[in-house]
Amino acid sequence: MNSPTVLISGKKTRLGSLLGRGGEGDVYFVEGRPGEAVKLYKSELRGPREAKVFAMVGSQLSERTSLVAFPLEVATDESGRFAGFIMRLVSKCRAIHELYGPKSRKIQFPNADYRFLVRAAGNVARAVAAVHEMDCVIGDFNHSGVLVSPTATVALIDADSFQFRAQGRLHRCIVGTEDFTPPELHGVRLSEIERTKAHDHFGLAVAIFQLLAMGRHPYAGRCSDADLSLGEAIAQHRFAFSIARRAETRTIPPPGSVRLQDFPLPIVGAFEAAFGKDPAKRPTAAQWANLLTELEADLRQCSTVPAHFFPTSAGECLWCRMSAQSGIDMFPAVSYPSAGPSSADGFDVDEIWTAIRALALPRPEDLIPAAPTNVGVSKPTAADAIGARRKRRVARLLWVAPVFLALLTLPNLFPLWLACGAFVAFYAATAKIDQEPLKKAFADADAKVHATALDYLKRLGYTDALNLRADLESWVDQYRALNHELARALAELQSTREARQRSAYLDGFLIRRAKISGIGPAKIASLASFNVETANDVTRNAVLVVPGFGEAYTAKLLAWRQGHEAKFRYNPQRDASDAQAENAARSAWAAKRATIQNKLRAGLANLKMAPSKLASAQPLSFPPLREALEIREAAKRHCEELGISPPQTLPIEITIPKRPAVPPPPVATVPRNAPTAVSTRPKSSTPLCPICASMMKLKTAKKGRNPGKQFWSCVRFPSCKGSLNL
Repeated sequence: MNSPTVLISGKKTRLGSLLGRGGEGDVYFVEGRPGEAVKLYKSELRGPREAKVFAMVGSQLSERTSLVAFPLEVATDESGRFAGFIMRLVSKCRAIHELYGPKSRKIQFPNADYRFLVRAAGNVARAVAAVHEMDCVIGDFNHSGVLVSPTATVALIDADSFQFRAQGRLHRCIVGTEDFTPPELHGVRLSEIERTKAHDHFGLAVAIFQLLAMGRHPYAGRCSDADLSLGEAIAQHRFAFSIARRAETRTIPPPGSVRLQDFPLPIVGAFEAAFGKDPAKRPTAAQWANLLTELEADLRQCSTVPAHFFPTSAGECLWCRMSAQSGIDMFPAVSYPSAGPSSADGFDVDEIWTAIRALALPRPEDLIPAAPTNVGVSKPTAADAIGARRKRRVARLLWVAPVFLALLTLPNLFPLWLACGAFVAFYAATAKIDQEPLKKAFADADAKVHATALDYLKRLGYTDALNLRADLESWVDQYRALNHELARALAELQSTREARQRSAYLDGFLIRRAKISGIGPAKIASLASFNVETANDVTRNAVLVVPGFGEAYTAKLLAWRQGHEAKFRYNPQRDASDAQAENAARSAWAAKRATIQNKLRAGLANLKMAPSKLASAQPLSFPPLREALEIREAAKRHCEELGISPPQTLPIEITIPKRPAVPPPPVATVPRNAPTAVSTRPKSSTPLCPICASMMKLKTAKKGRNPGKQFWSCVRFPSCKGSLNL
């Protein structure tokens, strides 16, 4: 069969094999012209595209940048009619979504770490900046038009759709992709709109966000107002990750996502501006290029998983955090360290334990003096009480004088007057004082001492030292349980071979490459934002929690998965995947062991410094504590002066939360580079909350539309109202 031919610069040129097929036409290799390809439009599109392609070729845009595959020459059919154009062939590159999707990245970019993604994001920004410098506007910015090479360099394709002005004529971009279209263009006719650089700035920010946030779309989240599609969320400015407008958007990110506060403040501000309400405030491509260069320089390496690089501003390895939340390691190790016996590295847990038990921390009462050496001015409570008693005594003793006068004048009644005088004298001498105000004054003063002492001990670091010792004891228990965990994990691998093989098989079918009716780019982006990327991720629960997905779309996805699952065949023979799974389990065990070792070493070193620091403390130099002690001592002396026993003082006790008595869960039996999301669990297992990622429990509806029906409810209810239908 003869290959088709076209005319290029009037010369008949034979086409090579088909390179790709799209909605506008087909792309072929060109025989005799290595490094070039030809795009031939469908017949109905040749007329509308002809003027723009001729203008681009005539303006020699291809000579002004190597980052964009602009038309090089015009291609015609053998009769001389416009057919398409020649362009630079971009080879050995993948669409950008193959990089930011965790599972597709494992296949297409297996060695890429986070530094690679940040560098690629910066190169995307530089390519867009190059387009803008030529007074072009991309218009239909989308993930299919951005290609990434194995070295993180970037090329933009589909340049014939760019908006371009030549000789006073505006050649519009008449198409758009919903999940990259800015809010102000939703609901308008794109073929009638003149695109601006601010519109491109929105699409660029979406692509950068998806690269930095592992495929999460910035507008894919759970809205408290309604179940919004991705397009509706964009049109309503519902930036799911926003910090500044959180109350306004009423939308939260998908569970197990990167947080906006994980990034440096300049990046946070740039995203808030890019997805804010003022298009003029969106960062330019050049500004993004500078910010991403700074971010790449700011990345640090995780001490537990060497393949993890994360922003210093995050404070902790966010990939380890996300792995714990979702069960997916975004950057699995390519090779796995060997795990030797417990004593191979010289770490002796028994020696650590002996050192912990030998460290004696003082008791709280040893650090708080009973009273200062000198007490301040007497307080009014006791002075008033003493004065009141003195007045009552004087007043009653005055009754003695009339008794003696009556005795002199009426001596015959001597016995009566003697009895009256004795009664008055006795009553005056035994006049009592109200003890309650003084006791209350002492109790209030003691409560103030107690509260102030606890505050002082916290400031001194005593509370932290107690917590650290409790943590160290817990870590020792965890460390001693590790060997049993590894043995259990390796044994479990044998019973999960078929499930692991099935998961790996289904992970090879990406939803983005499938053709499922009604599920276009925007819905695919929503699914990916909720960790539904492959057939392995598709389960009823996993899909139904994605905004915009009801029973109909869920049924389509389940049918698509079942079609692939029916073709799976279990291989009972041991193969390379078994060794890989065992190595991954050992790697996870070794990483956990190294983490606990580091915690024990650092924690013990800090605890050893605590006794000397506490012994040198001067509690009376803390003014609030000194004042509280003075007031209590004064109240105590007032009570003693009046013969009142003061109440018992409150003991100064610090309660340390109990650590789990049981060791942590066994290490994962699924290899790090073959992650399983929540959706890979059997339907009978307990799902995670779609809002906060906590565990869920079965409940029975008592009222509402479905009384008596069971459903999954978040264990944190009512603080979290996440739920799933059975």
